[in-house]
Amino acid sequence: MAEVKLKNVTKVFGKVMAVKNFSLDIADGEFIILVGPSGCGKTTTLRAIAGLEEVTSGEIYIGERLVNDVPPKNRDIAMVFQNYALYPHMDVYRNMSFGLRLRKVPKAEIDKVVKRTAELLGIRELLDRKPKELSGGQRQRVALGRAIVRNPKVFLFDEPLSNLDAKLRIAMRAELLALHQRLKTTTIYVTHDQMEAMTMGDRIVVMNEGIIQQADHPQTVYDHPVNRYVAGFIGSPGMNFVECTIAKKNGDLYARSKGMELLLPKDKTKSVEKYVNKEAILGMRPEHISDTQTVKQFEPGTNFKASIWVVEPLGSEKIVHIKNEDDTLVARLDPHVQLKSGDTAEFTVRMDLAHLFDKETEETIF
Repeated sequence: MAEVKLKNVTKVFGKVMAVKNFSLDIADGEFIILVGPSGCGKTTTLRAIAGLEEVTSGEIYIGERLVNDVPPKNRDIAMVFQNYALYPHMDVYRNMSFGLRLRKVPKAEIDKVVKRTAELLGIRELLDRKPKELSGGQRQRVALGRAIVRNPKVFLFDEPLSNLDAKLRIAMRAELLALHQRLKTTTIYVTHDQMEAMTMGDRIVVMNEGIIQQADHPQTVYDHPVNRYVAGFIGSPGMNFVECTIAKKNGDLYARSKGMELLLPKDKTKSVEKYVNKEAILGMRPEHISDTQTVKQFEPGTNFKASIWVVEPLGSEKIVHIKNEDDTLVARLDPHVQLKSGDTAEFTVRMDLAHLFDKETEETIF
């Protein structure tokens, strides 16, 4: 195992800067998630750590060793790809043992390690099968097994679950976490799925256009996003954004838009005072908007009326799309609430959990 350090790593493809001044210290044994939309630079960063991409500038360390000029095979890393990259003509045993055979590891040791790893992953009975005879989940386990038998210092995962169906993805997430807890190997995991990021990582690194937007514990990123981009990316359904003007009335501050006027928390007055009579962006997560049928008691100044546009019953909850003047908002409500399309209803917002962003810079005010 080893820590990984990236110092001002930049990667340019022609005129495109895929990664820009990327600096991150990853602790020994940490599970780090690189998350962001397609094209944000997360896979390029992973490939640079693996040595599959040569960085334009900056330094990459694995342990105390600078590896910029070290070939991939000598970096002591193991990478699991999105498409599994199994050799179709080899059975599972030979796929898993391939790297060890290249290293001239004794046959007895290879046999011991491969069988022990197959037992760990629940694929012992599949060792004589070819990849074409395996399901997607089984192929993923074989790819994991091939990485594990090498006992690398660092695991690199490039969207390894994206080819699996939803139910299997959930199961494999749990298996990967359990595996990491047993092996304690430093792991860097790339995904575009913010649900995977929130549930798996010790820390998540939110990227956009090759730049780190925020790197922190998943709950911290959810509760305290540094800007509108992070706030909108983390959470499902995504955060609601309403353009508003900050107004002062009777000593209190309000976020005022065409269809609502919501009282801002008194403990945020100091950070908002300079925005009085200026435009800002109010952010409200769907789970922090409730209907007043369900929530009978709520803080004064936190309610508004809106019409119901679409109702999505999901069994455990209802996702309700509501129209408030020019804004369309999404609320996550109790599954038993009696609302239907075309109704007008009253809603309340947990303003103590709301967010406010500077309209020009989109950075967080609170």
